Amino acid sequence: MTETEDENEGEREMSEQDRTIESFYGSFAQGDTDGMERCYHPEVRFSDPAFPDLRGPEVMKMWRMLLSRADDLEIVLGEHSADGGTGAAHWTARYTFSRTGRFVTNEIDAAFRFDQGLIIEHNDSFDFWKWSRMALGAPGVFLGWSPMLKKKVRAQSAQMLAGAD
Repeated sequence: MTETEDENEGEREMSEQDRTIESFYGSFAQGDTDGMERCYHPEVRFSDPAFPDLRGPEVMKMWRMLLSRADDLEIVLGEHSADGGTGAAHWTARYTFSRTGRFVTNEIDAAFRFDQGLIIEHNDSFDFWKWSRMALGAPGVFLGWSPMLKKKVRAQSAQMLAGAD
């Protein structure tokens, strides 16, 4: 093995999809919704525990709404990879939950599908009970495991999104 081969061992060439993931979260961390939007396919679908089925323009409407409410948001992209049409990332969001003023550190796993190098499907998953304990305090501690609280959070999230500009 040559010295150059040895130095490059363990490094891999970054795929177009890897670059898209990095660009998306880099833009997110800077509050650059236009940069985020450039990473999404026009027909993107998004889901997470609070917003279970958003499509197309609704996805960026959600991100714009959330970023407009976040005074202290910190986004950290962790391990991520993409191969062909799929990808995955682990990311952390740290922020003050505006409704309660409570600080949240949310560990999120994202799964992606790509079309023409753009994200066409974005599914975020996280421990809802853990999030609800941090964001909501006592109600989250006692009810965060219940479908009733998740349904209430989803309804409130949908209502906020409907009222967002």
